[in-house]
Amino acid sequence: MTGTRDKPIKRQMPLPGARSEERRAHAMVRVDHAGEFGAVRIYEGQLAVLRGRPGMEETVAEIEHMAAQEDEHLETFDRLVNERGVRPTALAPVWHVAGFALGAATALMGPKAAMACTAAVETEIDNHYAAQLAELDDKDPELAGHVKKFREDEIEHREKAIEHGAEEAPAYPLLSGVIRLGCRAAIRLSEKI
Repeated sequence: MTGTRDKPIKRQMPLPGARSEERRAHAMVRVDHAGEFGAVRIYEGQLAVLRGRPGMEETVAEIEHMAAQEDEHLETFDRLVNERGVRPTALAPVWHVAGFALGAATALMGPKAAMACTAAVETEIDNHYAAQLAELDDKDPELAGHVKKFREDEIEHREKAIEHGAEEAPAYPLLSGVIRLGCRAAIRLSEKI
């Protein structure tokens, strides 16, 4: 490739195995977009099971509040995907089904299991966002600002889930551990695929 006056443009190629800041930012946006999409689907699954059931009004109201915040997060990442030309994860169809299934399955186990799901997912997202913030530092203030705000929301969701009996769910340590493991795997896969 040539530049002005036919002088070659010097491109600084990253070392093999190294990732440019732009590629890393794209991976962050891709995985965060996928995660927020998955969160929306989890809440849709929970609400499909719990909405309209007697005695679930308080739980449903809390889930609806969290779902509205997740919708806001997803809208932001939808915009960033488009503005930055980020390739979304190819796993979106999987997360579409898996997220809804996870939400519905835990809600079928009862409201405390649904809250245990939320607490587990939000624990992993808190850890994930904290690592992103440490990596972003001042490299991408816009992305860092969104991640910081959304992390605060996710922490709030986890705290609300615990207040609503997440840790009282049947087999909570096992349920939480399996969901957290699945979240970590989904994060790794969505960054790459």
